[in-house]
Amino acid sequence: MLAAALGAASVAVAGCSSDDGGSSGASKRLRIGYFAFPSGDLLVKNQKLLEKALPDHRISWIKFDSGASVNQAFIGGSLDIAALGSSPFARGIAGSAPIPYKVAFVLDVAGENEALVARKDAGITEVAGLKGKTIATPFASTSHYSLLAALDEAGLKASDVKLIDLQPQPILAAWQRGDIDAAYVWLPTLDELRKTGVQLVSSKEIGSRGKPTLDLAVVSEALIAKDPRAIETWRRVEADGLRRLKSDPEGSAKAIANELGISLADAKAQLTQGVFLTPRQVASADWLGTDGNPGRLASYLTDTGAFLAGQKQIGTAPSADTVRKAFYLKGLPDGVK
Repeated sequence: MLAAALGAASVAVAGCSSDDGGSSGASKRLRIGYFAFPSGDLLVKNQKLLEKALPDHRISWIKFDSGASVNQAFIGGSLDIAALGSSPFARGIAGSAPIPYKVAFVLDVAGENEALVARKDAGITEVAGLKGKTIATPFASTSHYSLLAALDEAGLKASDVKLIDLQPQPILAAWQRGDIDAAYVWLPTLDELRKTGVQLVSSKEIGSRGKPTLDLAVVSEALIAKDPRAIETWRRVEADGLRRLKSDPEGSAKAIANELGISLADAKAQLTQGVFLTPRQVASADWLGTDGNPGRLASYLTDTGAFLAGQKQIGTAPSADTVRKAFYLKGLPDGVK
């Protein structure tokens, strides 16, 4: 998954809205980017867990529609911490001028909460049937990455279809007008498409075949240098959010329903579609790893970069060493107990 006092750079970021959750008497600030997406991060925001843990900080929550906008905000210096998909993160650390941030936590692993759906009236029942069709997805997002992977698996190139760059809400509008034949997107828009569509493949399936996608949490290098204690506290709070999803599913669903403006039943159903790790799993060798010993996530991100480069989505893939250096693991696993 921020404040009124953000300054011109953050106000100018496209696709953002601000939500002030801080105290006017706070001496420090944290500008946090989030997605309106069922997760422990959204639970942390709704329950003001970080504000309670850091009363001396002015906490600002800024909503983003996709990772491309998050990357632009970090480039502009208007974010300290943010949710960010694994694919846009791999893009961000690629090239000669990488974005100055590091991955510090795993929010969730994409499951059935991201998927490729075709219109029922288009008569398409498999990915190969999309040849020549119009498909919408937010470019430079995890859904875009998974869509390219799905097309590749089906023997199609991106040039074999007409790809349209749309954010989730415009995707829904285009779907309702009949302007697109299919879309790869995430919840809650995904559930709206499913009502009149047929799901062709999910990110869970694509991940099981070697191309997993995740929602990471990244921190700016500036924040690492000036306020590492805040990062440690934020990480513990996010770990608490993951625990609450499992220990209090009813209360968690209510919080998510309130944040998204959906029914409690819909919130419960959407939460079951995500894959949420335990804090210990986050810090395990299977995922983030520990300080000095990055886990398997480093390989996933290296592979992601290589695939994007092969698809000509980025010029040069980040090296394995570049990926490892883009991890901030100080305090793990103790910091998530």
